Amino acid sequence: MAAQDHYKVLGVERKASQDEIKKAYRKLARKYHPDKNPGDAKAEERFKQISTAHDVLGDADKRKEYDRALANPFSQTGRGGTGQPGFDTGGFGDILSDLFGQARGRAGGGSGRTRAERGRDLEAEVSIGFEQAIGGAQIPISVPTYERCPTCAGTGAKPGTSPIVCPRCNGRGIESEGQGLFSISQPCSLCHGAGTIIEDPCPTCDGEGRKRTVKRYRVNVPAGVREGSRIRLAGKGEPGRNGGADGDLFVVTHVQDSPVFARKGDNVEVEVPLTLPEALRGGEIEVPTLNGRKTLRVPPGTRPGSVQRLRGEGPKRLGKTGHGDIHYRFTLDLPDKLNAEQEAAVDDLAKVFNGNPRSKLFAS
Repeated sequence: MAAQDHYKVLGVERKASQDEIKKAYRKLARKYHPDKNPGDAKAEERFKQISTAHDVLGDADKRKEYDRALANPFSQTGRGGTGQPGFDTGGFGDILSDLFGQARGRAGGGSGRTRAERGRDLEAEVSIGFEQAIGGAQIPISVPTYERCPTCAGTGAKPGTSPIVCPRCNGRGIESEGQGLFSISQPCSLCHGAGTIIEDPCPTCDGEGRKRTVKRYRVNVPAGVREGSRIRLAGKGEPGRNGGADGDLFVVTHVQDSPVFARKGDNVEVEVPLTLPEALRGGEIEVPTLNGRKTLRVPPGTRPGSVQRLRGEGPKRLGKTGHGDIHYRFTLDLPDKLNAEQEAAVDDLAKVFNGNPRSKLFAS
């Protein structure tokens, strides 16, 4: 089966840096995401290809293995040991990584049983509004992942057949070669560490045992999340292999800024402008809260930068009890230009507030 070139899929050069690969992936993923292209099968397939390419090239170790295979494409055989050159269109890097892990896990065994593997954890990003972060919300997301092949139930073998024990390594998944006083172990060159060989691959997944798909979930975002919070969805990651447990899905939240409130840890802060008379004389003013508005008493002589705190009126403290606070930081609202009436008022004020407040700066 002809393999897609992951570099071409992402539109990057083979010498591209990891940051360039990440930027290219994010740009394409936003363009072809199923949520932005509902009902578009071609866009969804393109999104799967983009995700597969990033799975390989976004991981430094997998990328090295992939680059080696590109340089010597006839050195790798299919997962079932059929001797066909090249590599599959799905998770070539994943397969190599998994094979080395399997070989290490079977170093002490020889029963021919394939070791159960836990599925890989996945990560998805979701953008939510400030109000949704404060009050909680249910957000739909689409996650590119794998699912067990429905035809072979994940075995990789054609229905009615089963994988056989590798005759070269007797199911251990590794070969040992003597080097003087030492013995070097490496993944079996025939089964590539799987311990088994698929003689008759499943026609649906081509012996992989899984296939690419896009799964859709509705995530319950708890009240109080902030920028970068991680929500764990147990068992929603990639499916395990050979009876292994499924991985988890971690949803990372990106919270849009509020035009009024700024998040400060468990609290929020609001800048409240005061007029000069309000700062000098004090008084009662209305201020916004997360659930409406309240009245604050501003003391006379309030200076710019001073803060009043409204306890327990802030966002819910994620993973803790209670709520944070709202901090009101006062600023002074001064006009850029004065009209004639304001000029006269300031002149009268200057006559009353006489003296030089900077004189103490020059005291010797």
